[in-house]
Amino acid sequence: MYRCVARSVCSGGRVCPTFVPAYTQMPSCTLRNTAEERKHRLAEQRLQCSVRCMSSTARKRRSLRSAFPVLDLPLQPIQQHVYEANLRNSNTCHNKFMELSEKVRKGGGDNAIVRHTQRNKKLLVRDRLRLLLDDEDFLELSPFAGLGLPYGDIPSAGCLTGIGRINGLWCVFIANDATVKGGTAYPITVKKQLRAQEVAIHNRLPCVYLVDSGGAFLPLQSEIFPDKNQGGRTFYNEAIMSAMKIPQVSVVCGSCTAGGAYIPTMAEETVMVHRIGTIFLGGPPLVKAATGEEVTPENLGGARLHSEVSGCVDHFAWEEKEAYEYTRNIISTLNFQLPEEEEDDDEKRKVDEEPLYSSEELLGLAPKNYNYSLDAKMVVSRLTDGSRFQEFKARYGTTLITGFAKIHGHLVGIVANNGELSCEASLKGSHFVQLCDQRDIPLLFLQNTAPTVALTLSTKQADINSNRLKAQGSMMSAIACASVPKITVVIGGCHGADSYAMCGRAFDPNFLFLWPNARVSMTAPGHADSLLPPDTEQAEEKKNQEDKLNKRLEEESSAFYGSGRLWDDGVILPQQTRKVLRDCLDIIKQQQYQLSTEKKRSVLLRI
Repeated sequence: MYRCVARSVCSGGRVCPTFVPAYTQMPSCTLRNTAEERKHRLAEQRLQCSVRCMSSTARKRRSLRSAFPVLDLPLQPIQQHVYEANLRNSNTCHNKFMELSEKVRKGGGDNAIVRHTQRNKKLLVRDRLRLLLDDEDFLELSPFAGLGLPYGDIPSAGCLTGIGRINGLWCVFIANDATVKGGTAYPITVKKQLRAQEVAIHNRLPCVYLVDSGGAFLPLQSEIFPDKNQGGRTFYNEAIMSAMKIPQVSVVCGSCTAGGAYIPTMAEETVMVHRIGTIFLGGPPLVKAATGEEVTPENLGGARLHSEVSGCVDHFAWEEKEAYEYTRNIISTLNFQLPEEEEDDDEKRKVDEEPLYSSEELLGLAPKNYNYSLDAKMVVSRLTDGSRFQEFKARYGTTLITGFAKIHGHLVGIVANNGELSCEASLKGSHFVQLCDQRDIPLLFLQNTAPTVALTLSTKQADINSNRLKAQGSMMSAIACASVPKITVVIGGCHGADSYAMCGRAFDPNFLFLWPNARVSMTAPGHADSLLPPDTEQAEEKKNQEDKLNKRLEEESSAFYGSGRLWDDGVILPQQTRKVLRDCLDIIKQQQYQLSTEKKRSVLLRI
């Protein structure tokens, strides 16, 4: 009884399914098949369709209601001794976390801070962020990067990176800290900047550079300059981000020497601060050495020169505070349309959807080692809204927990280790990952893998390991090919091939965080014998090798050791996990509010 009619302006020329009841149409015998009548009828249909499309857009979209079962999993008396042992270990790790956090906040030390603020008349990097961001509640990435390296401690790798709100819009920031080695770029500095750009690309986030750099640390130039993922990659990423229509803004609030000079000149808009901001490939000492001419930094590459003569910068600021006001105004011109926030919804979200159990209990659920692991559902119940969880394939492959939940209103698919990743568990994980990919649901991996793979000592064990290998390969393929956002939190062990199947760093998750108790290594400390060949004739020598390897694994598998080398996006406290996940999911969701994401290319004409 209904017929689909013509195209609509509101659908951009595509067919719009407007249905018109047959009884509303005039009998065909009374219609004259003239061009005028056809034109009139088409105009009416376009009007009906445009009104319908506008009204549907104006309505507030709501997600489907869910009544997921509640995970009522309180701590049992039989688990108390394990919980207390984990809690003692978590408190030790927490003390280490706070000690390193304090060290990082001091930057280059008291003398460097005095020189930076009093002699150079510059703001500290965290004070700059206070002026730039809406508030101090930002997600800092890899704060412990640069600690414990062979060439010394470089607090925060010499730059702060993270994601914060500017005028309500989540933006990546990359801010040099000139109190650390005078803003000199070390290999770890370059690696951290590249990771921040990668986060911006993955999540389509605007990027703001606060540039105050003295160039590369020349004694380590072989680790900074030549390779693909070293210094030059920063500028390549800037060009690629621009082509992807990811906005980039640069603030020159200090020295931009040598390679650092390309960052502001390749950004879409640049703000430069008078007197303290300079851009040049070679500074006054090089000019004097080459030509004998003495020139001031301001005359060689100051804000007046680049805003009035060279045109390298777009906005001239008399002081830093004005520069960050310019930057906030630039961000407000970006083509994003954020949803309106309702206060009632926010209050309801805070009160009604908290887990049944305190997040502080996660400290006792963070395993001291694999043998101290408790039920993974207890961790899930302390992260999800209302402790609700809709489990998938609950009776199959029980050493892997899969299912759906909401975290601060965001629907996610959760994959959590609850034992060895067996063949059945891997097949279940592969199925669930593909299901979430089909439904466009973000994935959250809670990783606590087995310390080592079972040795093949019998034909039966060989069959089990072979089947497990094939199934884990299937799960790895599903994760690698899934196009949905992925977040990984290592809550215990991250060992061997099982960690790949749980979306480890090599599988490119949008974000990867560690709890302070986490261990990252090929095999867990205490299991070095699985890496050595069986040799009964030289038992004493093997024992010495095993002890050395276990000692090394103990040191190198620490969460802080790995975070110092940027194997992750930061160490987070267990009780802060829910908040961090909320921020990550908000950040991931923001890209759908960008109104223009593709650049239309004109047709290539042959002449």
